Amino acid sequence: MPFALACGLWMFAGSAVYAVSVQPLEIVTKTGVRVFSVEMATTEAEKTTGLMYRKELPEGKGMLFDFTPEQEVSMWMKNTYIPLDMIFIRADGRILRIAENTEPLSTKIIPSRGLAKGVLEVIAGTAQKYGIRPGDLVAHPLFHTK
Repeated sequence: MPFALACGLWMFAGSAVYAVSVQPLEIVTKTGVRVFSVEMATTEAEKTTGLMYRKELPEGKGMLFDFTPEQEVSMWMKNTYIPLDMIFIRADGRILRIAENTEPLSTKIIPSRGLAKGVLEVIAGTAQKYGIRPGDLVAHPLFHTK
């Protein structure tokens, strides 16, 4: 892995500057293992900005929000121009809930509806395309998978 990726990339969103680390993440579905390259959102600034102001998100890419410790999580799409699938993940790595095809620029609250340790945001249609469902296992160091 290039040094810049290992140490973090500097991203610019409007006037905000924040560091983002890129890591692999796998989702085990009934039809196979799907691999994603995810930017980590761990600081409050990174979690607040998320994917706001971006005009595109390539397939196979995403952002993983770290909400350690596991808790009720609420998201929204304010200043987010692209529709997303939001995948809420429990501490054990199991998918709790998927909010598919979220509405760009909406301030409607999207709740986890249970305790979540992480939220994976990917381009809308990803969950349906790959058969990603609640109960599927997410493999990433953030989660305590068994």
